[in-house]
Amino acid sequence: MESASDKLAVLKEYFGYTAFRPGQEELIGALLSGRDALGVMPTGAGKSICYQIPALLLPGITLVVSPLISLMKDQVNALTQAGIAAAFLNSSLTDEQYREAFRRARAGRYKLLYVTPERMETESFIRFAENTRISLVAVDEAHCVSQWGQDFRPSYLKIVNFIEHLSYRPTVGAFTATATAEVREDIIRILKLSKPLALTTGFDRANLYFEVAKPKSKSAYLRSFIRKHSSGSGIVYCATRSAVERVCEALIGDGVSATRYHAGLEDGERKQNQEDFIYDRSRVMVATNAFGMGIDKSNVSFVVHYNMPKNLESYYQEAGRAGRDGSAADCVLLFSEADVQTARYFIENPDGNAELSEEERGRILKRDLERLEKMTGYCRTGSCLRSYILDYFGEKNGGRCTNCGNCCGEYELIDITTEAQKILSCVARVGRTYSFGLGKTLYIQILRGSRAGRITQLGLDALPTYGLMGGIQEKQIQEYFDFLVSAGYLEISSDKYPVVRLTGSADEVLFRAAPVRMPVKKKQSGKKSTGRPRGALPKTGEGAPADGQGDLPGALRELRTRLARKAGVPSYIVFSNAVLAELAERRPRNMDELLEVPGIGEVKARRYGREFLKLISDFIGERTE
Repeated sequence: MESASDKLAVLKEYFGYTAFRPGQEELIGALLSGRDALGVMPTGAGKSICYQIPALLLPGITLVVSPLISLMKDQVNALTQAGIAAAFLNSSLTDEQYREAFRRARAGRYKLLYVTPERMETESFIRFAENTRISLVAVDEAHCVSQWGQDFRPSYLKIVNFIEHLSYRPTVGAFTATATAEVREDIIRILKLSKPLALTTGFDRANLYFEVAKPKSKSAYLRSFIRKHSSGSGIVYCATRSAVERVCEALIGDGVSATRYHAGLEDGERKQNQEDFIYDRSRVMVATNAFGMGIDKSNVSFVVHYNMPKNLESYYQEAGRAGRDGSAADCVLLFSEADVQTARYFIENPDGNAELSEEERGRILKRDLERLEKMTGYCRTGSCLRSYILDYFGEKNGGRCTNCGNCCGEYELIDITTEAQKILSCVARVGRTYSFGLGKTLYIQILRGSRAGRITQLGLDALPTYGLMGGIQEKQIQEYFDFLVSAGYLEISSDKYPVVRLTGSADEVLFRAAPVRMPVKKKQSGKKSTGRPRGALPKTGEGAPADGQGDLPGALRELRTRLARKAGVPSYIVFSNAVLAELAERRPRNMDELLEVPGIGEVKARRYGREFLKLISDFIGERTE
C-alpha cells in the first residue's frame, strides 16, 4: 500500500495542492488498499481526485464509467493538460480512433480510460478487459444506478454485469454529488459494493449564493441580472424548449453572447453550441435540463432557473454547476405559481421507459409528486434557503447562513394571526362540508368573495368565511397560504388535483389563538436587487478587479484565453478562475513561488508558467515606475 507521502506527492505534482480536502484522503486510502468505496461529495469538492490519484499509484489501468460524452472529453482534456495519460471510448470516435485507443490502452499507455456503460457490453470491450489489468472501476454520477435517483439510467444497471463477467474482481469506487440516504443504499446494493467505505463529506457549497425571486416580469428581471453580471459566464435553465428559444432570442436581441441547448436541436448544432459555451465563445447558455450533467466548466459564475425544476436533487445539481472552482457564484430561481403546474405535467407525462413495470412507474410517480412538494416548499419558504436544502439531504446545519436571499435580505416579522385564523377557519369549514377537499385557488376565491361559476355551483358563497378577505389582493392571500404551508399549519396533497387540508398544528391558532408571525422583506428604495447583496463573497475571478490589483486580473484572463486557444482547450482547463485570483493576489516572481499557488501542478507550471510570470513581472514593473 502506498504511503501518505506518495499520495501527497502525486497531489502536488499533478494537481498543484499540498493538502487533501475533507474526505479525499480516506477515500483514496480505501481504494489503494483494495477496499470498495462510496463517496458523496458536493460539486467542486474534488470527487475526481479520489479515483484519479489511485489510478496513478495502482498498477494497470483504471476504468471510469461516465454517462456523457461531454464529461469524458472535459475530464480527459484536463488530465492531459496536467500531464496524465488518459483517453475515452465512445461514439464520437471513428473506427480507426477507437482501434488506436484500444491498442494504446493494451500497451499500457493510459492510466485512466473513460467509457459509457453501454460500451462495456460490447464484445470488443469485454475481450480487451479480459486481457488487460484493470485495478479499479470508478463509477461517476453513481446516483444514475438508482430508480430513486433523479437521473436514473437503465444502462447503469449493466455495470455490475460487466464486473461479474470478468475472471477477477477489480476494486470498485462509486461517486456522486447528490444522493439521499435511500439512493446511497441503492448504489451500494445495486453495484454490489463489498463492505465499502461509505463517506459523505456534506452537501454545503458555501461559495454559492442562493435566492428565490418572484418578479412580475421574469424577462425584465433576467435582463437586469445579466447586465449586472456582464463579465461572467452563466447558464439559464428553462422548463420547455419553447421557453429556451424565447429567452435565448431575447438575450441575443439585448446584445448578449448567448446560445441554446435542448433535445429538439440537431445533434450537430447541440454539439457546436455546447462547445461555444465551454470554450467561452458564448457567454450564456440557455438550456433545458438536457444540458449539463457532467459539464466540468469551472468558470460558471451564475446559474439562473427561469422556471422551477421538478425536484431539489435536480435543482441542486444544476445550480451546483456554478462556482465549481470555489469562486463565489450566484444561483437564482425565478418562481411563479404556473411553474408548479408545468413541473406536474412533466411528472405525470414522463418519457416512456419500457424497462419499468407498471408498479414501478406508479411508485416513481408517487415519489416524484412528493419531491415536487418539497421543491415548491423551497420556493415558498421565508427561512434560510441553504438550511432547507441541507435539511432535505439529511445534513445537520445551523439553521441560518450568511449567503442566501432569505438570510441576507432585510426582513421584518409581521403579525398575521388574524389573517391566518380566517384562512384556517375557511379550510376547516369547507372540510366539514366537502370531504373531497378543495384546491388553493378556490379557497382564495371564497375568501375574496368571488362570484366565479364554481363558487356559486358548489354553494361556497353561503359559507360564513365567504368574502372575509375581500379587501386583500389575491397575490397577498397566496403569500399567506404559502407561508402557512411552509410553517406546517396547512398541507397540500400530491394528488393529480392537489387539495388543501389542515394539519394538527392549526388547532393552536384556531382554538388557542397562538400568534402567527410571517417574515416579510422590508421595502427598499430605488431599484430591486438582482443577485448577490452587499457584504457577500466577492467575485475575485470575474468582473471588477480587487482593490489594488489594477487591471492585472483582466490581463491574466486575456493571457489565459490566448493560451487556451493555442492549446485547443477551454480556458478553465489552463487555469481556473480561483487560480487566476491567487495569481493576482500573490504575484509570484519565479517558478518556485508559482508552484506554491494552489491548483498549479508541475506540468502546467512548465507549460504555461513562464508567460504568466512575465506578464506579472511586466505589470509590477509598470506599477513601480
